[in-house]
Amino acid sequence: MLELDQATQTELEAAAFRHLLQHLREHTEVQNIDLMNLAGFCRNCLSKWVKEAADEKGVTVDYEAVREMVYGMPYNDWKARFQK
Repeated sequence: MLELDQATQTELEAAAFRHLLQHLREHTEVQNIDLMNLAGFCRNCLSKWVKEAADEKGVTVDYEAVREMVYGMPYNDWKARFQK
């Protein structure tokens, strides 16, 4: 098992998460339903998980703002442009 101090582990996890978000933004051909069917989560799940983590920390964030962070644009714009 990889032994890391908590700060380094958090930094690596955050970097991997940012990479995942960028990957999903670049691959708009992958629909949320495809992600759900194959992986059991989608972009909306990621948004909800970020919102839940913020709530647990007592940080107030707007869910739509979190979705914009995940999608790289307002959700309704993404939906209009890329959802099939």
